[in-house]
Amino acid sequence: MSLTTTITDDKNQAKRIALNGRLDTITAPQLEAELDPLSTEVISLIIFDMTDLEYVSSAGLRVIFKTVKSMKARGGRCGVLKMQPQIKKVFDIVKALPDVPIFKNDAEMDEYLNHMQKKVMDSD
Repeated sequence: MSLTTTITDDKNQAKRIALNGRLDTITAPQLEAELDPLSTEVISLIIFDMTDLEYVSSAGLRVIFKTVKSMKARGGRCGVLKMQPQIKKVFDIVKALPDVPIFKNDAEMDEYLNHMQKKVMDSD
């Protein structure tokens, strides 16, 4: 199976990357190529929506890690939304993203984003 990627603007300088299919050795370069142009945009958060991601390999993990590292270097963050159980198991096994929040649904993600924004506004 292939990988379909949809990149959309989300709230407050955020991008949502919806992944559908398999993120493996064959499709990881495709995702990397689709993410590369984002490095020149003003983005504070990249959200990987894994609702329809069926499989991830180490090559797929490398692309996600690279994005996390790049965003961190720019002062941004990454998050993961709606991870399927088998994908979550892979991340649990490799303890892949200790600093990346994982959300079970849009409401939980919005609650987190609201909290983070309020925290910034309250500190000003």
